[in-house]
Formats: sequence, C-alpha cells, structure tokens
Amino acid sequence: MYHHKFKKTKNKKTPKTILIDIYTNWCGYCKKMDKDTYENRTIVNILNEKYYAVKLNAEQKEILTYKGKEYKYIKNGRRGYHEFAANLLRGKLSYPTTVFMNKDEQLIQQLPGYLDAKQLEPILHYFSNDQYLKYTWEEFQDIFVSAF
Repeated sequence: MYHHKFKKTKNKKTPKTILIDIYTNWCGYCKKMDKDTYENRTIVNILNEKYYAVKLNAEQKEILTYKGKEYKYIKNGRRGYHEFAANLLRGKLSYPTTVFMNKDEQLIQQLPGYLDAKQLEPILHYFSNDQYLKYTWEEFQDIFVSAF
C-alpha cells in the first residue's frame, strides 16, 4: 500500500494528493492504525486510487533530501527525532500523525492521533478531491453522509 520513498517524478507525471503517515517503532497506536485502519479494504482502495501514501518513521536515522534540502536525525536525550518529521509537524511531535499535502506538495493539514477506518474515510475524500477548498469540514460532513 505504501510507497517507501516518495518519487517526485511520479507526482509530476500524475499529480495526486499525498498522505504521509508519521509514526515511530515504539508507538502502540501507530501499530494499531497500521493493522486496523490502513489494512481496511475501503481505505486501501481510496489510497491506491487517489493518493501517494508514504510512511515516515519520525525517528529514522537515514538522511532525507526534499526540495534540495537535507533533513537529518537529531539526537535528543534517549529519543531523537528526524528533522523532516519535525518540519511537517511544525515541531509538535505526536504519533501517529496523518499529514496531507496537495498535488503541489504544499502542506494542507496535520491530524494527530489514532484514526479508525470510519473516521479516516470521509477525511480522505475531503482532501483528495480538493473539497477542502470548496467546503468547510462541517459542510462536507453533511454532504458526505447524504452522498454515501
């Protein structure tokens, strides 16, 4: 389901909304979300059709280069953090966090916390079809409930 490394060339040819699942290896709710939410058939189908989905370990040691800038692991006490994750989360390191970027790779929204499939499904539709540009979340929820 996930692309391990986001390939910018892919988004240039076929632009899609980007979902980044920010997790850590020790996070119980991250594992629960992987198993219960990201293995749900409906969620998998929406992600495969409308998104580039990326998993990002917020404590990975590997250097990441994005838009010409290098992001590194920062040692911080017992647990460090990766600069790219901290940048996406605006310094609010909370796991799991689901990050949405538009087709132009601009940050739309960060949603901290565990989301089950029923919670995530309307959110995926809201961001994938640029509905967030047309409707408030409250307006969209009313439309989504009546449409589905």
